Parts: sequence; structure tokens; C-alpha cells
Amino acid sequence: MTYTATATIDERGVLTGWSEGARQLLGHEASAVVGRPAAELLAGSPGGVGHALEGRQRWHGSVALRHRDGRRVEVRLLAHRRSAGQDGADWLVVTALPEEPQEDGREPVMELAFTQSPYTLALFDSELRLLRANRRMERALALPEAAMRGLPLPHIAPGAAGEEIGRRMRLAVDSGQAQEVEARLSPGLGQPTVLTPLKDSSGRVRAVSLTAPPTAQDTAARQWTRDTASRVLSQPGPGNGGAARGTGPGDGSYDDRSAGTRHTGPAETGNGRDEGARGAGTPLRAGGGRGEGADDPGRAARELAEDTVPGLADYCTVDLLDSPRPAGHTEPGPGGMIVLRRAAVRALDGDGGGDRGGGDRGGGGGRAPGAAAGELTAYGPGSPPAECLATGTPALYDTTDPAVAAWAESDPGAAWMRDCGTRSLMVVPLLVDGNRLGVALFGRHHRPEPFGPQELRLAEDLTARAAAALHKARRTSWARTTTMALQRSLLPHTLPEQAALEIATRYLPAATRAGVGGDWFDVIPLSTARVALVVGDVVGHGIRASATMGRLRTAVRTLADVDLPADELLTHLDDLVLRLAADESSGDPAAETAGGIGTTCLYAVYDPVSRRCSIARAGHPPPAVVTPDGTVRFLDVPAGPPLGLGGLPFEVFETELPEGSLLALYTDGLLAARDRDIDVSLDKLFAALGRPAATLDAVCDRILAELLSHRPDDDIALLVARTHALHEDRVASWELESDPAIVSRARRVASEQLTRWGLDDAAFVTEMVVSELVTNAIRYGRPPLRLRLIHQNDTLVSEVYDSSGTTPHMRRARIFDEGGRGLLLVAQLADRWGTRHDRVGKAVWAEQSLSAPADLALL
Repeated sequence: MTYTATATIDERGVLTGWSEGARQLLGHEASAVVGRPAAELLAGSPGGVGHALEGRQRWHGSVALRHRDGRRVEVRLLAHRRSAGQDGADWLVVTALPEEPQEDGREPVMELAFTQSPYTLALFDSELRLLRANRRMERALALPEAAMRGLPLPHIAPGAAGEEIGRRMRLAVDSGQAQEVEARLSPGLGQPTVLTPLKDSSGRVRAVSLTAPPTAQDTAARQWTRDTASRVLSQPGPGNGGAARGTGPGDGSYDDRSAGTRHTGPAETGNGRDEGARGAGTPLRAGGGRGEGADDPGRAARELAEDTVPGLADYCTVDLLDSPRPAGHTEPGPGGMIVLRRAAVRALDGDGGGDRGGGDRGGGGGRAPGAAAGELTAYGPGSPPAECLATGTPALYDTTDPAVAAWAESDPGAAWMRDCGTRSLMVVPLLVDGNRLGVALFGRHHRPEPFGPQELRLAEDLTARAAAALHKARRTSWARTTTMALQRSLLPHTLPEQAALEIATRYLPAATRAGVGGDWFDVIPLSTARVALVVGDVVGHGIRASATMGRLRTAVRTLADVDLPADELLTHLDDLVLRLAADESSGDPAAETAGGIGTTCLYAVYDPVSRRCSIARAGHPPPAVVTPDGTVRFLDVPAGPPLGLGGLPFEVFETELPEGSLLALYTDGLLAARDRDIDVSLDKLFAALGRPAATLDAVCDRILAELLSHRPDDDIALLVARTHALHEDRVASWELESDPAIVSRARRVASEQLTRWGLDDAAFVTEMVVSELVTNAIRYGRPPLRLRLIHQNDTLVSEVYDSSGTTPHMRRARIFDEGGRGLLLVAQLADRWGTRHDRVGKAVWAEQSLSAPADLALL
């Protein structure tokens, strides 16, 4: 008769429970053992068992126990660590004795159908004890059949799912009706779990079968694995038709010349142990290059580990060099060590339990094989990984091999192999075009069978796919990093100081693999306290778009510096794009978006004195404005054509903005959401702008939070500005007659105004500048004339307007010349000076700093 023996042990190792089955097994009454150390029942040293249980959630294995009459009893135990509420945790230890004898005369075909079925299959007797479990059941629960045989399901898989399925299994036996249960014993099992009572010819229920379908992922994985193994194993090797040559069992080595690999340690030959590279029976995940095209270089490494554990190996580590190295250029570090960074590590729990790292794609949980992901790891000279990197050749090892033994002995970082009981190793380089990217290490410590040559060839194929994906991802990542670095270098690092506008900006690169685009913004201080705002969007992505953006941004700053009106500036920019397109298309006729044709741009100039804003746009979205009363609207700026079309005009839109108005400029990526209509995005933008906010940074953050539910598909540039005004107490102007005698009056009124402003220290320089500017306007310009002084923070601007369109030029006067020194003197006294053309006439201005003394050395 089969019976179950159970016991419970607390964290201190003291027995807290003892079943009737345990009494039958060892002869001790519960009253005699409960409260005593469980180690007293062991026939051997308790150290080995304690070490096996350390840090684990589950363990199974053979243990020698001492019967009450003194004889030694060998049993196979299954132990689960359980939560015990506030009192901590305890261990549930179960065993089934005696084992049910194997049936004789089973049909081989029926046996194969059971063990190799893609469905999870298990048989339980009428007492609900396990009789048989196929490979799918073993893999789903990460337990061999021998550890489960004779136990009821709640003891095999403690928990709510095990209890529920066990209860429904009892119902199937009692009612004779099949049951379907949605509960799953493992994430690796599909739904539903079907419980079918098996009846003999008399209608008596003799057993219950448990069946669970494969998951969709497993179905795809098996097809992919069959295709991969078939393709890999059907490729003939050079000179021998692809057959792996073995020297025969027992000689300790074999040679797979078709794969170009080296093998050491005992081999399994002629016994089918490799099972056709485990093609149909190994649950390799449907990957093998799922990371191709990904931007994350570590993703391919993590997916290699996920695709091979637990299907091919019990653990896998992937270590990468910082950059590809050709053969013979591994550049060892101090002491001959080769330093790599661990990109992925995945393993089964040390007791054979569940898949560790599934939650974070190969991360932590349980005892890690050496370094964790992200940490540096080093391999000494002569170690298998170092040899693999040096030669670029994969290898199979048994842990008794001298190279492995020496490695584990000399390198404390390899001690985990001994601790977890590794039986077999595969070391495979990650190669791309002859360059080494790193090394992958595969090991088995739960399954007794060693790796075979076909499994090594399958591991080579998977690793090659991962290396190709990794290399591609690295190139994409490097290109993206380079592009982003270029674009960041071209965008403003800090906003210039000016008092006309309070400004906040945001820039968000796209989340696509196409790379960073050419969106940009800029803030450019102009003469007489005005400020230019620029937002643009170069078509395309990548370095070409960023480089074009840099050219256009430089051109805009240059054109703005000469105070061109907004429409004229865009016309010059349009001509520049046409020239760039012609230059690039002549060198590469197939160049995509050559020179930035189709680029959009918006250019706005705000004058804090008049509070007027002049705007022109080239195919760019119109700006939004929020007036102080909370009204939100788009400014009706004529659209204009995108840059690079040529021959089409741009129009200027002018409007007066009350002080405290909010102006929002942006690129189209802000509104182009893939999950909603453009009208919804506009409503969200208006709602975000219309709500009061303490700061402009808060406005920017609110806009992005309202309009973005995920990383944007296109780059986004956002610029928000609040207007300030220069009132009459900071601006003074006078109409002047075109008469040389008026120069003295201009000096006098300028000096009196500086006195009212408390700027007497600047009077001398200002009088000289005003005198020269007025004299120049009288001599070379046309009436009417107007003098204006603007005081803004620590800056003073002197400006003289006349109706002539001629531009003054500095020239160097000869010794006996009576004129020609005026503008030269202005240039020496002022920090900046220049000419601004209006629709009629011009204004010559000079700006001087009030925080630093003027340099009068030339006077």
C-alpha cells in the first residue's frame, strides 16, 4: 500500500508536526519527536541537508533517516518552504512510500505518446496520488517525476491552485464526471486544466488524468525550435558531410569537426541522449533574434538567456566587451584578467524550482550564477570563457575537466559552479564578422544528462542570432546617441538674458528607432529690447536631419542679427534650403529630404515697447495665445509654404499682445498623437493653456502631461513665453528737425532724461553717441528724424530714426578729413550698434552697458 508521510519543521529546525505516515515510516510516535530537532532523525551529517535548504523555497533529494529501531532508511523527500503568518515560515516535508512499481509490458508507442505529448499529462490513482507525469508536467513544475510519484497534488504544488485542483479531482472520482478548472499550477500551463476520471470495464473509477493545453507561446516555441534544429543540423560541415565524429564511449573525448568546435569531458554517443538537438522536446522560447532591430543593446542578451532557460540549459550568463574586438585583441587587464560586463543572467532556482528572472527579463531572485546583470565580471587566463574569447571557438566541458576544475579553484567568482552542483558547461562566443562581442555560458545542474554536440550547435546558432541582433542594436544605439549629442550641442544650452519675455522650453526626442529628428527652438535678443522666438522642424530623422537643423538655426541667427523683418527672413531661409538641396542632390541624387526641403519654421518678433508681435510662418502650426483674461485662441498667421519650394511669398501677421499674455510655440509632434483625433489634441492643448499656473515650467509640464500618454512618435519642441512691457517711464522719444543746430538740443534732452533716470554716470558717453547718430542722420538721411532712449535693466539704447533707406557704413578717415569718424567713435563707445530697416526708413541704434565703465582710451 502506498501512503504519504509528512512532517513540518520550523525555521529553527525543530519538528512541529508529525503524521501517521511518518510514524509508519520511522516508527516514532508524534509525542516522541514533536519539539525535538529534526536533525536527530538523520542517519548522516545534518550539514549537507542544511546547506541544500539554505536560501531556497523548495528542495527534493534522497536522504538517509534513522528508524526508531536503529536501522537506516533511504527515502526521497520533497520539501516546501511555506509562510506561516506572523510566526515566520516553516518547511513542509513529504514523501510517498513505498514507490508504486513500474508496470510491465507497456507498449512503446503508447509510452512515447505519453512522454512526448505537447500537452501536460499526469495520472493519479483513485486515492489521488501521482502515478505518472510526462515531460511537460515535469517542466511546468520544475520537478522530476520521481520526486512527485506517490504524492497528492496539494503536496506536490502547495497553494490555492493545488488545493482547488485537488478538490475538483476528488469530485471527478466521486461523481465519475470530468471537471474543468481555470486554476493553473504554473504560468507555463495553459487553461483550462481538465480532470478526466478513468474507468474500468465495470464502470469503476480507477484513476484520474490531468491534462492542460500548451500556452500560445509554447506552441510557437516548439515550431520555431523544430525549424531551427532542423536547419542547423541539416547543414553539412566541411569535408565530412556534417556528421559529428566520435571516438567511441569511454575514451573521454570526442571531435565535432563539422561544427569547428572543441569538446572535452565524457561524451554520450550512440544512445540518443542528444534527442535531435532537443528540437521537438525542448521548450525553447520563440525568440532566436527577437531583439533584432531593438534600440536596447542589452535586450538581445536578455532574450538569449530567456530563450535557452529552461529549454536548453538550467542557467545562462551573457557577458559583453565594451566594444567589439578582433581575434587576438582581447586586451587583458591587470593580472591577465579579461574584464566584461554582465548583460544577462538567468537561472532556475537552486532547488530546481521556478524560473528565476522572469519578472525582470533575466534579472534576480535566488542564487545568481556569479555577477548580477549590470556588474563587471573578470575571467583569468586559461579559464574556459577567456579561452573562448581568445580563440573564438565554442566548447563543451564536463565539470571534472581539469580546465574547469582549475578555474573553479583559482577564481572565487567561479565558485558558484561548485555550489550549485554544475554537471555540464557550454561556452559560446558572440561573433559578428570575425569580431568578438562577448561570451555566453550555458550550464546544467538539475538535469543529469550532459550537453551534446547537437545542443552545442543549436546554442551556436542561437548565440549567433543574438550577436547579430546585439551588433545591430549597438549600431542603432550609437547612431542615436551621436545624433542626440549633435542635436543637444546645436540647441540652446541656456536661454539668453532679456527682459521682454519670461520663457520656458521643453524638448522631447521621439521614441522610434528612426532616431532623433530635426526639431529646434531658439530665443534671439534683438536691438531696442526686442526678442525673436523661433521654432522649426526639419523633415526626417538621424544625423542628416540634425545637421540640417544646425545649418538652418545658424542661418536664422545670422539673418536675425541684421534685423530682417519676419517675412524677409523666411524668404532668405527658403533660398538657403534650395541651395542646400541643390548641393546635396548633385552629390547624391537619391538623398532623402536633401537640404531640408519641406522643413517648417515659425519666426516671431516681440517688441516690449509697443507690445506688438510680428509673426511669419513657413508651413508651421500656428502659435496659441492666452490673454490675461484667460481667453485662448490661435493667432491667424498666414500659413505660407514649407521651406525649399521657392518662389512663393511669406506674409507677416502683426498683433498687439497685452502685458502678461502667454504665447505657445510648438512643433507638430505635440498634436500628432496616434491614439486620438487632432481635434481632441487641440482641445487638450487649449484646456492646459487656459488653466492658471504658478510658473511657465508648470505650464509646459501640464501641456505634456495632458497631450502625451506615451513616449512621442515624433520629436517635440515646446516654447512658452509670457510677455512683459516697457512702460513710458523707461522709454523717452523726441521729434527732431533736420538742422545741424538741433544736435546740441538732442544732447541736452538726452542728458536731462538720464538725470531723471538716475544715470548721470552714463551721460558723457550717451551725449557723444547721440551727437554722432543725430549728426549722421541730418547729413545723410531724410526727415523726419526721431530720437529715442530705452532704459532696460542695466542697458541703455540710443536710437535715431530717419526716413532714408540708405545704410550707413563705417569708414576710416584720413588725417585731414573733417568727417568719417562718427560711426567709428560710436562703435568704440557702445557694446553693440547696428541698423534696422522698417517698411519706410531706418533706425540706427547703439547699445551700451550700464554695469561696466566705457572704454575712453581712444578719445
